[in-house]
Amino acid sequence: MKKAFLILEDGTVFEGKSMGADKEIISEIVFNTSMTGYLEVLTDPSYAGQAVTMTYPLIGNYGICYSDMESRKGWPDGFIVRELSRMPSNFRSEDTIQHFLEENDIPGIYGIDTRALTKILREKGTMNGMITTNEAYNLDEILPKLKEYTVTGVVKKVSCTEKEVYQPGDIGSEKVPVERKVAVIDVGTKKNIIRCLLNRNCEVTVYPQDFDAKEVIASKPDGIMITNGPGDPAECVEVIAQVKELAQSGIPIFAICLGHQLMALAHDAKTYKMKYGHRGANHPVKNLETGKVYISSQNHGYVVDADSLDQTVAKPWFINVNDKTVEGLIYMNEPIKTVQFHPEANAGPKDSELLFDEFMKMMQ
Repeated sequence: MKKAFLILEDGTVFEGKSMGADKEIISEIVFNTSMTGYLEVLTDPSYAGQAVTMTYPLIGNYGICYSDMESRKGWPDGFIVRELSRMPSNFRSEDTIQHFLEENDIPGIYGIDTRALTKILREKGTMNGMITTNEAYNLDEILPKLKEYTVTGVVKKVSCTEKEVYQPGDIGSEKVPVERKVAVIDVGTKKNIIRCLLNRNCEVTVYPQDFDAKEVIASKPDGIMITNGPGDPAECVEVIAQVKELAQSGIPIFAICLGHQLMALAHDAKTYKMKYGHRGANHPVKNLETGKVYISSQNHGYVVDADSLDQTVAKPWFINVNDKTVEGLIYMNEPIKTVQFHPEANAGPKDSELLFDEFMKMMQ
């Protein structure tokens, strides 16, 4: 098996073995603490522009089941694991993770100490890195390139390009009568967000990231959903302007992850990049209205700055139990609620899926 190297921008080099696509990439290196759900991680559009390290040591042991994919393809720039399971054992398995990575043009490296890598990222913060199979690599040439790299243009990359309409019964949902119409703004949506709406008697119209707010409002939806997605929310200037117009429409809005951040920016709050982000299926969040704590699935590197919030415009709804960062907002003068975590998550707990029911009540 060909040697592979992970080179970090601080000069640290890990040597392992190559898997997946045979190509060299520069990307932002992040880590995910989920014990299962590697296919959901690989097909989550929020990982576009990043190479993902799985902290759980054995990856690939239950193979690939294509019906578990969260979107149409794999999105990370690279995939980093400790031990690669070459022979999956599961009655649902249809493929190996190696072949999936090859088919989706994702290079990977395995056989490195992912605990040591994660400790570096936690202590020094998320940093850029290179995955390469070139044994004659030159650090003096590579390190300046790593320091210059930034994640840009990823929302456009992952969003649909044309409007799509779904009815209950589509994409594995229940065949139920249509009671409401929901417009979904796709800035990196996962299939299960759409499925959760379909299962709740909604007809879903998905709009691409370059949507026109006037067109969405003119279609008279009962509610609007703004989805998860990748990258720096502040980069999405045109999307934020359209979100601001949606917010002023009076139509009930529920937003998740990137959508939560875009809505805050549309109301003149600020976001900032976290040291190493929240990525995993075990993050506790507290509902400030009820005092109840939920275990949530998360994937984000940016967060809304609580100090920048105008309390007459929005108030915190959820906070992260570990670091007290904002995990949800209720808007005071508009029918809008947003959360930073993933209530639809398949790769993690479903404790907070009831927030979709909250959205249904907002639309009544």
